Amino acid sequence: MERRVGLIILATDHTTEPDFARMVAGPRIGTYVARIAYANPTTPQNLRAMQPALSEAAALILPDEPLDAICYSCTSASVVIGDAEIEHAIAAGKPGTKVVTPTTAAVAGLAALGARRISVLTPYTVETSRPMADYFAAHGFDIASFTCLGYEDDRKMARIALDSIVEAARQATAPDAEALFISCTALRSASVAARIEDAIGRPVVTSNQATAWTCLRLCGDETAKPEYGRLMTLPLPTR
Repeated sequence: MERRVGLIILATDHTTEPDFARMVAGPRIGTYVARIAYANPTTPQNLRAMQPALSEAAALILPDEPLDAICYSCTSASVVIGDAEIEHAIAAGKPGTKVVTPTTAAVAGLAALGARRISVLTPYTVETSRPMADYFAAHGFDIASFTCLGYEDDRKMARIALDSIVEAARQATAPDAEALFISCTALRSASVAARIEDAIGRPVVTSNQATAWTCLRLCGDETAKPEYGRLMTLPLPTR
């Protein structure tokens, strides 16, 4: 393959691989996956426990061969562990590779869309969601509303019906929000992002949509894919 994207995903993840197969993989870009141990329930403690496995997982993706990007596909763990710590851990296993997390991708996506006042929807409990609210506030976003669905098992999050995701997104969007962020790489929200945008009349950023968009752009692929939402028509913002 001309370009290569590595994925580090949870052992329990049902959603990231098929999402990246649809949105990223193609004749020019290959996606290569390593899974790491993870134990439900989704709590800050269990999320943080994944950090020591990141370096080895990164090293196991096409050893001694270059990658254009590595994505660690867990939004809540990215908040709990921290973007910088994840980047450091992955760099130890795959030096010189650009690191993508759902949180950094979401911040870039919301910036590309020009949104500062946002609504946030997560499938997690309040305990797991609270650091997410702090993260976006610390990155300069004004949170118009924050909705948690109360799930503790990421496998159950992956089984939420698409119509239910669209309806939850509609209800979670505040009237004065400029965009909606839907957290969680287990949630199948990327495949209905365009439907949600039609329902709420505003742009949507989802975890897997944002990481897929970032990885595509880092691979030099600027193809517009509006079927996955407005974000997939835009370039990465310049820093």
